Amino acid sequence: MAGRFEQANNGTLFLDEVGDMPAELQTRLLRVLSDGDFYRVGGHQPVKANVRVIAATHQDLEGRVKEGLFREDLFHRLNVIRLRLPPLRERRDDIPLLAKHFLQKSAQEIGGEPKYLTDAALKYLQGLDFPGNVRQLENLCHWVTVMAPGQSVDTPDLPAELRDGLDNSARPDPSTNWSVALASEADRLLGAAPGEVFTQLSRQFEATLIRRALNATGGRRIDAAQLLGIGRNTITRKIQELGLDEIKTDA
Repeated sequence: MAGRFEQANNGTLFLDEVGDMPAELQTRLLRVLSDGDFYRVGGHQPVKANVRVIAATHQDLEGRVKEGLFREDLFHRLNVIRLRLPPLRERRDDIPLLAKHFLQKSAQEIGGEPKYLTDAALKYLQGLDFPGNVRQLENLCHWVTVMAPGQSVDTPDLPAELRDGLDNSARPDPSTNWSVALASEADRLLGAAPGEVFTQLSRQFEATLIRRALNATGGRRIDAAQLLGIGRNTITRKIQELGLDEIKTDA
């Protein structure tokens, strides 16, 4: 079976989350980019590949190079033309067009008529920060397609977790701010478990984030990783390290 480089010959190959690539794969990728050929699995003859490579990552590659986690020679091979894609919160005017596209896409997937967002709903969405960027908006549009009661989707039809800001009573009290609670727990552990504070709180923090992201995506690890801004390999490793395998997930 032809591999990705062979399939992409005379075309373009997109490598997502290249910053999370294991060291062994970094070496193999560098060899292909340097020599222009590769060996099939179990093969003994080099295969030429004329491929344009586009790589994406959420990682700070310069920082990972300094930490010895990413090959410097591979970084310079990839760093020919660099494009920075601003987060969705920095390009809020794109939200209406993106939402329309994702609603049409979701409708096609389930075989229905596309729903549309009212002006009020769009204005509300444009006021959100979307920490999960475009993937979060895409997931929202899929939710709306399946769950909203009518073709016209108004602000009250949006998921409850996005509508907390509509009612002052739903806003968290400053006294319960999570950083205040964190400081209180840190003070307690500094006295109760000296030497273990950082490890305990770090594990609780990571486990909470991953659980909430998996809950938001229905257990889909790849989507949860996108929401959190980490790589697919990273979330899989963290799930194992934190003992979260009991959570039902879909790769």
